[in-house]
Amino acid sequence: MHDPAVSGTSRWSELLTPTYSAATTTLCLGVALFAFNGFLVSTSLPTAVRDIGGLELISWAFTVYLVLSIIGGASGALLKARLGARTALVGSALVFLAGTLIAAFASSMTEVLVGRALQGLGEGIIAAICYALIPELFPSRLVARVFGAEAVVWAVAAFGGPLISGLLTEQLSWRAAFLVNVPLALIFIGLVLRIVPKYSGGVQLMSVPFLRLSAIGSGIMLVALASIMQAVHLQVLFVAGAAILLASVVAFDRRSATPLFPSDAFALNSVVGIGLWIVLLMPVAQAATSVYLVMTLQELWGYGPTKAGAFNATFAIAWSLCAILVANLHDPRHRAWMIRLGPTLLVAGLATIVLGFSMSMALVVMLGQILIGTGFGVCWGFVSQTVMESARSGERDRASALLPTLQSAGYAIGAAVAGLAANAAGYPVATTPEALRDATITIFIVSTIIGLGAMAAGYALRQKRKAHVAVEL
Repeated sequence: MHDPAVSGTSRWSELLTPTYSAATTTLCLGVALFAFNGFLVSTSLPTAVRDIGGLELISWAFTVYLVLSIIGGASGALLKARLGARTALVGSALVFLAGTLIAAFASSMTEVLVGRALQGLGEGIIAAICYALIPELFPSRLVARVFGAEAVVWAVAAFGGPLISGLLTEQLSWRAAFLVNVPLALIFIGLVLRIVPKYSGGVQLMSVPFLRLSAIGSGIMLVALASIMQAVHLQVLFVAGAAILLASVVAFDRRSATPLFPSDAFALNSVVGIGLWIVLLMPVAQAATSVYLVMTLQELWGYGPTKAGAFNATFAIAWSLCAILVANLHDPRHRAWMIRLGPTLLVAGLATIVLGFSMSMALVVMLGQILIGTGFGVCWGFVSQTVMESARSGERDRASALLPTLQSAGYAIGAAVAGLAANAAGYPVATTPEALRDATITIFIVSTIIGLGAMAAGYALRQKRKAHVAVEL
């Protein structure tokens, strides 16, 4: 295992040297399974519905995947500790593979849902353990570059996923689009068997915290249900219930003998706690663009699906490019500045989108998207690295594994909050361009306010980090 304190200059080419190339490929492929799967399914599923029926269940194909991926991610660190990373990754990849085959050869939407649930469970565990392996497989000086490489994978998936899925669905079948995951999963399993060392501690008897995992799943399910409710009072009730349930899980977990989270998760007096707030709140604030931007561009300005999708993809492009550029920073002071800059650019981007719709200027809205993507790109790797390296003794795996899980939960919560704002502002019933524009502005004002919380956490993280270092000295 590499010492996380190792510092010094690094080069991108190091990720491709014999020492790190296989590890880089393995982790990026773990990200690719998640990224490509989402784009493949979203593109091909409408065709599948026309073939096998079940239109009324199509939204659940995404909901069950999300809920099970978060449950899987929450259990990732525990599985790594009890089974070893190698066994847990291979097992979860086999679960993902089984889900892929069930969905690809389904004859009804119910079977697709079963397959999607298994895909979500497997991929949630894979993502969590891959994050936990980053500080084990790479020295600290290369961690930011690893996150940059993963950002590139996401950008490629954002463009290549819909294209590949569309071509396969049109030329062959929607089932062929689903089956793209099969070779990816098999290659991933082969790389894990080669790279991840065997677990030397022996498989331990597992005390699975079913109650807490069920509560997490129930909380996310309430969030998902809130996002599709039409009545505002029901949305408020479901979101409030989810918040209470998830907060109770965190509180109970701190007193548990088999914790799922680091002991200072979400604490306002620790680096890890504040860092996790950034990881949660930034996706919550950004989720509105994922849910409503493309739809608004089509309804308000008459954009076609391709043009609106390309407009929306500027976020992913900016994220990837900026993640690559800032990966060259090694000075802790510069990294701390980037952690503050990221949420600040997020807020500036959301406010710019509000301004763009107010002025009916598409280029201003696009600038907002680019600012948001830039904000994520400049800070996400450094926030994640800070959380990983600041975790208390024996808790690094739990802190690292929580990062992708929390990001997914943030998008789910953000979608529900955006839906609540949309319904309250009359977005679903807007019949004129002016009404639609005003409702959209309201949605993004709410998102901007949420982003202020992430920005405050970004500045607090620097202050707390200084205090943390002072104590150690």
